[in-house]
Amino acid sequence: MKTIQEVVESTIRKTPFIEEALNEKLINVSSLARIILPDVSTALKKEVKVGAVMMAINRLSPASELRIRKNIKKLALDLGDVIVRSDLCDFTFKNTPSLLKEIAKILTKSADNSDYFLTVSQGIFETNIVTSKNLQPFVKEIFEHETLTHSMLELASITIKLPKDNLEQSGVYYFILKQLAWADIPLQEIISTTNEMTIVVKEEDINQTFSILMDMKLS
Repeated sequence: MKTIQEVVESTIRKTPFIEEALNEKLINVSSLARIILPDVSTALKKEVKVGAVMMAINRLSPASELRIRKNIKKLALDLGDVIVRSDLCDFTFKNTPSLLKEIAKILTKSADNSDYFLTVSQGIFETNIVTSKNLQPFVKEIFEHETLTHSMLELASITIKLPKDNLEQSGVYYFILKQLAWADIPLQEIISTTNEMTIVVKEEDINQTFSILMDMKLS
């Protein structure tokens, strides 16, 4: 049977923002205890007193979380070039047997000009294409017989070169995306390779996004 300590820890770990704010002494322990009290009682299937929950919160060890944050902070200082691209379009198509052949055509077209921006991400049920606005007419022509499920114009992207150590450190993506979540910036797409991460946002959000990422490198 689970203990109050185990349930409280599990409940708080599910909400990283709360965990970090708690470690920074930004949250009142008594208030937090009253908020999570119903969840704790339900999980334990018995009535639990606020004081017991408060004690469990105060016993939480930040050591592991702080160690991860320290390592991620070091990686943030080693982030490479930050590359910004504007005038982008986003298209999502339903996967079909013919779609791969059409993707080959747009890849061939983009190879004709080094100024073209093009990424293709294939999922189980749909394929996403983010491309330069000047490739938009070709996308519409090449994929005219495919099922378009979503499209958006006036986008921009920021590509971050990650240090090779990012593969050995948990939480790297969380550390970056958390900053944007706190700033209430909606992400349109996230595209990644082994050592690169590309974030696609609305053009109106690109300046703030760039500023946040640069602050991460400099702070």
